[in-house]
Amino acid sequence: MKKNFISLSIISLLTTSCVSKKQFLESEARNKEVQDLLNSATFKLNTCLEEKSGINASYLSLKDQNDNLKKNNSDLINNIGNMTTLSTKGAQNIEKALETIKEKDLKISRMQDALTKKDSVTLALVTSLKSSVGISDPDIEINVEKGVVFISIADKLMFKSGSYIVSDRAKEILGKVAKVVNDKPTFECMVEGHTDNVPFSGNSVLIDNWDLSVKRSTAIIRVLIKDHNVNPKQLIAAGRGEFIPLVENNSIENKSTNRRTRIVVLPKIDEFYDMIEKEMKKTSK
Repeated sequence: MKKNFISLSIISLLTTSCVSKKQFLESEARNKEVQDLLNSATFKLNTCLEEKSGINASYLSLKDQNDNLKKNNSDLINNIGNMTTLSTKGAQNIEKALETIKEKDLKISRMQDALTKKDSVTLALVTSLKSSVGISDPDIEINVEKGVVFISIADKLMFKSGSYIVSDRAKEILGKVAKVVNDKPTFECMVEGHTDNVPFSGNSVLIDNWDLSVKRSTAIIRVLIKDHNVNPKQLIAAGRGEFIPLVENNSIENKSTNRRTRIVVLPKIDEFYDMIEKEMKKTSK
């Protein structure tokens, strides 16, 4: 009986030990599965956390970009507004500048027209003088310098040496000049007397070449007034003495050239400027 009990106990122990090992193996297998599941879940969790962190970083980056874009857009709008203002002012300034240029161009054009008219009158005057006086006489020269007409008459046609009495030949020439001057009542006529550099010996009336040149000028003016009815208001007497020679006073021939009477026919300066001023005023209307 006792022997049987021992045998049953051993069998029971072996049976119990066998079951426990199986259960242990099953438990171990389930534990591994759980562990694998836990590892997998942990990996997924970590992956999700990393993705979330990346998404957050991307979100913040996109948010920063969006903020920067908004700021840039605002700056652009402001700049566009400023540029619009500047463009408007610039356009206005350009328009004003163009108007000013147009006004100046018009003024210049008006002045050029006035000068052209003056030149036309001067040219007509030269033509009239050359037609009346003639251009074949080598002792009479008519030319234009800077819009002014000059009539140079050799001294031998006008006066005797050291004299201021006008010759008959000179009176004939002065009559032709007077006709042209009388046709231009708005013009002035300046009579210049010129001498050579030979000192004047002097007399009871004349002291030097200055006196002689002035006396010759006034003598011619008296002929123009008394013999040819030229308006005295148009006439100017001027004596230049020996100080504006045409050539060097180093020969008899050159001294004869320098002894001359020059009649300068020119528009009245004040009337010429009045003409310019009238043209200028037209541009301001």
